[in-house]
Amino acid sequence: MCTVLAAARMTTCKVLTAMKPVLSVPALIGGLMSGMTALLPVPCPAFAAGVIPEIGGAAVPTLAPMLRVITPGVVNIAVRGRVREQNPLMQDPFFRRFFDLPPNQQTRERETQATGSGVIVDAVKGYVLTNGHVVENATRIEVTTKDNRRLTAKLIGRDTETDIAVLQIPADRLTAVPLGNSDQLQVGDFVLAIGNPFGLGQTVTSGIVSALGRSGLGIEGYEDFIQTDASINPGNSGGALVNLRGELIGVNTAILTPAGGNIGIGFAVPINMARQVMDQLTRYGEVKRGRIGVAIQDLTPELAQAMSTSRTTGAVIAKVEPGSPAELGGLRGGDLVIAVNGVAVHSGTQMRNMIGLSRIGDEVRLVVDRRGTEHAANVRVERDAAAANLKQRPRQR
Repeated sequence: MCTVLAAARMTTCKVLTAMKPVLSVPALIGGLMSGMTALLPVPCPAFAAGVIPEIGGAAVPTLAPMLRVITPGVVNIAVRGRVREQNPLMQDPFFRRFFDLPPNQQTRERETQATGSGVIVDAVKGYVLTNGHVVENATRIEVTTKDNRRLTAKLIGRDTETDIAVLQIPADRLTAVPLGNSDQLQVGDFVLAIGNPFGLGQTVTSGIVSALGRSGLGIEGYEDFIQTDASINPGNSGGALVNLRGELIGVNTAILTPAGGNIGIGFAVPINMARQVMDQLTRYGEVKRGRIGVAIQDLTPELAQAMSTSRTTGAVIAKVEPGSPAELGGLRGGDLVIAVNGVAVHSGTQMRNMIGLSRIGDEVRLVVDRRGTEHAANVRVERDAAAANLKQRPRQR
């Protein structure tokens, strides 16, 4: 499954009308063949056993040894579910009276099937990370491992705001994909997408990180996407985006496409965000959103000029709620937040994500620029009651 923006749901891939959860791969092979030796990091001991073939006496770069180790940790997911559909005619009083229809015949149920991908992230507990839209409305979830074992999965939790879900399968002879650090990614880093496109079975594609921190796409409530040109197609949703060390750095989620096909613009949820969501889902079965009581906005050139700051990025605090943790922590309207817990803040969206996914009761350290002088403030995160009461909103697939 893969989210496709502004397009109809396909296998299990999000697509935004010009958008879907998928990755495409330009002609990367030539570059890999000519310069991969210099680009590859020092291999881990687990990968050292891989033999690099030689052609004409020269070593030919290959990712096969690394993939041989991690691909058993990427699984295929098959979902059966039921959805309620409402016939518009049933809402017409004349139609109902003419056909003498009883009141309880306003909706009907339809069985659905979908396929997607997932990543084993804890071999001991059997936890599998995937996209929330892959298992939406699921009544039965079946996971197929690379060695063709079919296992019934239990849904531990699903978060619609980040489109992340956690499944659990029997912890028997499982291989977990090691987690990387998505905060260390740079544009231009080589990445591989592993998943189950179009239900074909496990497939590996390659590309680079095209951009970081993509937001405002309207795919999810909390967006901080990794953009990549590694090929993703319907069925790739929930699959792994890994670096050349074999570390999981993202969960493939959506693609941008004008006609439902891959054009080289795909999006993945950063693993650091997915890990925060997973921690809460496994602990509480839901994500408890955090807040500190501020209204924020991006720093624009106009605001920067009005604030007499030379900075070009950050999150401007437009308002501080009276009696909120932010006020108690010493924050003021007009402060420019430049870092949260030591991580540089580039936009209001990024700050919202960081605070919203923090655990309730945690203390976050904010560094703000106040009229050219830096100040630090320790603020305790409280439960976001509005988010807790918010009903799950329908999403276009």
